[in-house]
Amino acid sequence: MKNLEAKFPLTNHAEAEARASDLGYTRRAVLHQRDTFFRVANGKLKLREENGTAVLIYYHRDESGPLMLSNYEIVKVADPPRTLRILATALGPIAVVEKVRTLMMRDNVRFHLDQVTRLGDYGEIEAVIADGDDPERSRSAVNEILAALNVGQSDLIEMSYFEMIAKV
Repeated sequence: MKNLEAKFPLTNHAEAEARASDLGYTRRAVLHQRDTFFRVANGKLKLREENGTAVLIYYHRDESGPLMLSNYEIVKVADPPRTLRILATALGPIAVVEKVRTLMMRDNVRFHLDQVTRLGDYGEIEAVIADGDDPERSRSAVNEILAALNVGQSDLIEMSYFEMIAKV
């Protein structure tokens, strides 16, 4: 799978949620996430623990810049504590990111309102692109919500939360 992603600082959570609702986005869940990132030779690997479940996510970016295209794979984890211990021993953790995420969706576009521990509030837009689909078809939907939120190109952040935490 692929996704087209944009990340930016969020100054007003309630206003951003209202503007997204006006565009047809609906609130789907409030997620308590803990992402543990591990040392790997290529791309990024994280164990995401979320509301009592867990998945292992591997991804790498095809392009950098404010609108990033990523390839990713996700697999469910049956025993999160044991998997975390094994990965930490074998690969070594490099960062832990904890956040409360409000998930809103419209069609294939996810809008995340994130409260990230040690960093603050951020918005993240992910257009999920099926294999074989053209990412450009989703770019207009991403641009539409960015415009509704008054987010300009200069507001977009080109790094992940764990890279931001490393700089704190």
